[in-house]
Amino acid sequence: MHSPLDWNDLRLVLAVAREGSLSGAARRLGVTHSTVFRRLGTIETAIGTRLFERFRDGYAPTPAGETAAASAARLEDEVLALERKLAGQDLRPSGPVRITTTDTLGAVLVRHLPAMRAAHPEIRPEIIVSNAMANLTRREADIAIRPTPAPSELLVGRRIADIAHAIYGSRAYFTRRDDKDPSAHDWIGLDDALAGTVIADWMRKNLRSARVACRVDALPALRDAAAAGMGLALLPCYVGDLTPALRRLTPKPLAEPRSALWLLTHDDLRRTARIRATLDFLAKVLASERALFEGKRAEGTRR
Repeated sequence: MHSPLDWNDLRLVLAVAREGSLSGAARRLGVTHSTVFRRLGTIETAIGTRLFERFRDGYAPTPAGETAAASAARLEDEVLALERKLAGQDLRPSGPVRITTTDTLGAVLVRHLPAMRAAHPEIRPEIIVSNAMANLTRREADIAIRPTPAPSELLVGRRIADIAHAIYGSRAYFTRRDDKDPSAHDWIGLDDALAGTVIADWMRKNLRSARVACRVDALPALRDAAAAGMGLALLPCYVGDLTPALRRLTPKPLAEPRSALWLLTHDDLRRTARIRATLDFLAKVLASERALFEGKRAEGTRR
């Protein structure tokens, strides 16, 4: 008689199916490669069925594996939905809150964490810095702070401020190159990791024939390359205006893109006491930075 599959078995099968490798599944589950290898072998032996074909470049589910992974995904959705509903009944503003944000907004967020701890000492923020949008439905995070023109319809949230952009160069660069025509300048380009961002879209539309001095795959590197004098860069004003080595190209030669700052969560979570308290606090402190986000901060007030 075969041993029944439990939820942990199904989670492992689903992780291997999604990642296509034992190492990827191990990272997703927070265990070792050898643990996944051993447990998968035990599961297949117990049910008497091979769930995955082993190839040199990874693992591919057999028909039985596809069936098991599909069932596991449906069960995972049910479990996560139950967790969100139960979390929504928590009336105490205490416990962990996972907040995800981008590498550039993270610097703004952490400035306000001491005040948050003072206001809500029993809430423990867990900061996830990632430019990939965390899946709030799957509880990869509880709250997302994101620059985006339009957030997912599956999420609820608050629009905190516009996000303005401007063209920046180093002060040393402008002493060498004072031409007001953007096409006459060197530019810092973006690689595929930033494709689809408002900056990448703007550069594609406005700077098709620009001279690219170098390419970077993250906004901090874009800022740093501009500050080092490599060329011009389009940056969010909350990044460029806080970098003493940079100044804006004026007057504005081209229309600059605009985005918006959103504070987001899942509808099932917003009634949880610790999530609601964190959302209210973050909405207040981020709104206090509106002038910075919207590019209206007066010269000479940089931190």
